[in-house]
Amino acid sequence: MIVDATKAALARGLAQAKIPVVISLSLLGASLRVLGLLLLGLFLLPLGSHALWWMARGGGAADWAMADWSSAGLLRPPRASDPALVRVYAARVGRWRGIFAHHSWIVVKPDGAARYTRYDVVGWGMPVRTDGWAADGRWFGNDPQTVLALDGDDAARAIPAIRAAVADYPYRALGTYQAWPGPNSNSFTAHVLARLPEPRVTLPPTALGKDWAPPGRIVERTPSGTGIRLTLGGYAGLTIGWVEGIELNLLGLVAGLDLRRPAIKLPGWGRIGTA
Repeated sequence: MIVDATKAALARGLAQAKIPVVISLSLLGASLRVLGLLLLGLFLLPLGSHALWWMARGGGAADWAMADWSSAGLLRPPRASDPALVRVYAARVGRWRGIFAHHSWIVVKPDGAARYTRYDVVGWGMPVRTDGWAADGRWFGNDPQTVLALDGDDAARAIPAIRAAVADYPYRALGTYQAWPGPNSNSFTAHVLARLPEPRVTLPPTALGKDWAPPGRIVERTPSGTGIRLTLGGYAGLTIGWVEGIELNLLGLVAGLDLRRPAIKLPGWGRIGTA
C-alpha cells in the first residue's frame, strides 16, 4: 500500500511539473528564434548584400603590387607656413577583406613643419610604421575617408598627445600584430584616439579591431571617454556611449545606432546616415 501511494504521489508531481517544463521549452524555442532573426537581420543580411556589391564592382586590386598607393588628393602639399594639422583616415583593405574591414592611420603636421608625418600599424615586419606611404594615400587602391580633421589650435593641442600615444603603444614588438580580432591597425588608432584631450570621434564600425582589448579587460571606458564598453577580447561586446552610440560587436562585426548624429551601423556597409 505504501509503495502504491508513493507511485501515485510521484505521478501527480510529474503531471503538475509538466506544464512548467513545456512552458520553459517553449520560451527557450521562442528566444532562439528571436536570436536567429536578430543575427540574420543585423549581421548576415547586411554583410551578404555588401559582399555581393563589393564583388560586383571588382573587389579592389588583384594583388599588392598592382594596387594604387598614390595620394588621393585630400591634402595639399605641405608648407612650413601652414597651421598645425591632424587627420585620421580609414580606407577599405584589399581583396575579399574589403567586404567588411577598413585600415586606419594618423597624420600630423605641427605648426611650422614643412612635411606631414604618417603613423600606421601593419602586419608585416615591425608593426608601427612612420611615413610608409603618402599621408593621404590610397590603401590597396581604395580611397581613404576622413574620420577626424583638426586644424590650427585644435590640432596643435592634440599633436603632443598623439605622439605620446604612438610612442607608448604597447603592441609594437615583432609578432604582436594580429589581424583578427586584434591588436591591429585599428586597435592602434583607437589607442591614439583615446588619448586626445577632448572626445571627438569614433572609428567606422568596419574598423575591425577597434574594440579589441587584452584578456582580463572586460569592462572599460570607451576611447572617447563618454561611455562604457563590455568586450570579450574583441570576439563579442557591447558599447554604449555618446560619441560611439550603441554598438553590438559579434566576431568583430558591428551593428548599431549613432544617436548623436543619427545613423545606423551595419556590417560591411558601415555607417549610413548624417555626416
